[in-house]
Amino acid sequence: MPPRRRGASGFRGVRVRPSGRFTAEIRAGGFRLTLGTYNTPEEAARAYDAAAWRFRRPGHDMNFPDVESLEEAEFLAPPPCLVDDEDRRRHRQVQRRIAIAERDEQLMRQWRAPDAFFANLRAQRRSNRRHRRAVAAFELENPNTTWTENDPRWDDIWMETTSDDE
Repeated sequence: MPPRRRGASGFRGVRVRPSGRFTAEIRAGGFRLTLGTYNTPEEAARAYDAAAWRFRRPGHDMNFPDVESLEEAEFLAPPPCLVDDEDRRRHRQVQRRIAIAERDEQLMRQWRAPDAFFANLRAQRRSNRRHRRAVAAFELENPNTTWTENDPRWDDIWMETTSDDE
């Protein structure tokens, strides 16, 4: 497949505005997220790369392949030009959308690997069951127990003793 066009700016994810400024935007989950408006195409490309790192895009999607980590990309990316309260409001909204898109992608990775998800869930349940059994054993040995005779927490002890007998 041929490489994607990079547009008039020469960078991926950067468009030239009629005013001569440059807008950085990235596609995520079927949506186009505008990252901000910048004075130079390099600044907009750095902002695009920081967002691409946050979305864990492959290296060939980056404008600057020499950047090796998300922290470095965010350090090199300039903040967008926020002129007034409306720009600030839009910027906060974009940041929220990016955070939501990041969380969606994280959940999709978990969904694609159900074995790891369910193994973790089983381990958590097993750990909770062990803790409940330990508490029940302590209460059984303690003559001044606070549990009543009909307390369902005793079931953990009875289940443990019956499984040991078998």
